[in-house]
Parts: sequence; structure tokens; C-alpha cells
Amino acid sequence: MTIEQFQESISLPSPPNGLPVLLEALWYDANGDWEAAHNIAQSKEGTQAYDRLHAYLHRVEGDTFNAGYWYRRAGSEVFNGSLKEEWAYLATLFLKKA
Repeated sequence: MTIEQFQESISLPSPPNGLPVLLEALWYDANGDWEAAHNIAQSKEGTQAYDRLHAYLHRVEGDTFNAGYWYRRAGSEVFNGSLKEEWAYLATLFLKKA
């Protein structure tokens, strides 16, 4: 799947079948279901990619203190771009690992 195909899938009523779980979380986030995305991030705490997703989601929530904690746990720098840019960055990253 390309980033363009993934972005197009956001308009579907549910995530595409077989979508990797980290991308599923971003799909839920893009569709306004922060809780579903957060549940996925929490499902494998201590795993770098999940912790990185967790950081982004707390940034979305507006909790920069908690986001900072998760960026550190993920071994990542705090993302300095917009939320939209970070979403695209993570989608591209997770697609490469899929």
C-alpha cells in the first residue's frame, strides 16, 4: 500500500482488511476515534513504534507533558512540525515497516 492509497482509505467506513495495526491506529485517529487509536498504542507499551504512536496521540490530545514522556520512551525527538505532518510522517514510517 502506498501513502496515497492509505490516505484514500480514510474515507472508507472502516479500516481496510489486513491493514497493519499501527496504520489502523492512524486510520482511527484520522477518523476522529482517538480512543480506538490510543487503545492500540497502549496494547504494546514498551515497543518503540507503539510508544512513538503513543507520543503523537498525546500530542493530538494536547497533553504535551505526557507526549514528551512517550517520545523519550520511544527514543525519539519531539516532533516539531504540525500534527498533520507528524501523522503523514508516521504513516510513511509504518508503511515502510509493513
